[in-house]
Amino acid sequence: MNYCDKNENILIWSSEELWIPYKSPVDNRYHKYFPDFYIKYKNTSGKIMESLIEIKPAKQVKGPTPQKSRSKKYISEVVEYAKNMAKWEAAKEYCNDRKWEFKILTEHDLGI
Repeated sequence: MNYCDKNENILIWSSEELWIPYKSPVDNRYHKYFPDFYIKYKNTSGKIMESLIEIKPAKQVKGPTPQKSRSKKYISEVVEYAKNMAKWEAAKEYCNDRKWEFKILTEHDLGI
């Protein structure tokens, strides 16, 4: 957030202020997805861009490693991954409709 405040190319930003409806594959019902950030910025060529950004650990983006035993932890990871995939697909459609970008950033992207 400090980065957004201090970067002169970021014109507007917000955190978890807009929501996108998505259908969960777990319960087959609609829920609200709140992306981590909305950013309106000027890119290096001067064009005004808008993006929704989600920040997740790389292991959650990659998904769980298949296992022979179905532990509670593994099942929980599979369920969370399925919900995230539904959220991210809804966010991509939402952004495509508005000619925005949707980005998922991990600790690798952030240099952490």
